[in-house]
Amino acid sequence: MISFAAVANSQHARQLWTPEELALLASLYPDNATADIAKRMGCTAGRVYAKANALGLRKSAAYFASDRAGRIQRGKQHPRTVATRFKPGTEPWNKGIAWDSGGRSHETRFKKGERCGAANKNWVPVGSYRINGEGILDRKITDLGKGPRDWESVARLVWKGANGPIPDKHIIVFKPGRKTTVLERITPDAVEAITRAENARRNHPRNKSPELAHLYQLKGAITRQVNRINKEAESTTP
Repeated sequence: MISFAAVANSQHARQLWTPEELALLASLYPDNATADIAKRMGCTAGRVYAKANALGLRKSAAYFASDRAGRIQRGKQHPRTVATRFKPGTEPWNKGIAWDSGGRSHETRFKKGERCGAANKNWVPVGSYRINGEGILDRKITDLGKGPRDWESVARLVWKGANGPIPDKHIIVFKPGRKTTVLERITPDAVEAITRAENARRNHPRNKSPELAHLYQLKGAITRQVNRINKEAESTTP
């Protein structure tokens, strides 16, 4: 019979599982803690987990219902968890104590509302305007320091001012030929609310320009041919 203690004391890590070890693992795994099995078999818990998973072994329901599983069960907690649990009415040791890091930290802390560096240089007050990366005129509506959320497009603001909240799954766009960054020209009659599906349809290449749509088709055909030739070349390369 194999002496697993001798295996545990071996200076060389085991590489293969013997039939006897596999049989022992199958008999022990369902109802015993993995750490205990690993100790008995002279290997790591990770190795036991890996082999058990490969063999399809699972812990039994009886094991999971026992204290050995380490699970917190209603009305049946392990004594060690009860002993270290906060008791009702227990007050933390630092209740009512203001924390202070000490030292010269007061001198280098950011003050509320304070800005420095690029943030101070780039700051503008609420009500300011900018043209964003998509070429849309925005107005600053809040100063919460939340980046893009502090800004909203003038087109949206104008539409909401005239019509109320934007319907769900709709966006505000300029009517065809009315897009502009000139504040005075962004009027309620220049913008409209459309669905995202309608916006996708309007911006499809074939609706913008038949010639452009044809070029997109040619580009796709060329790309497919290039990929085919490269794949055939790779398959024939020794």
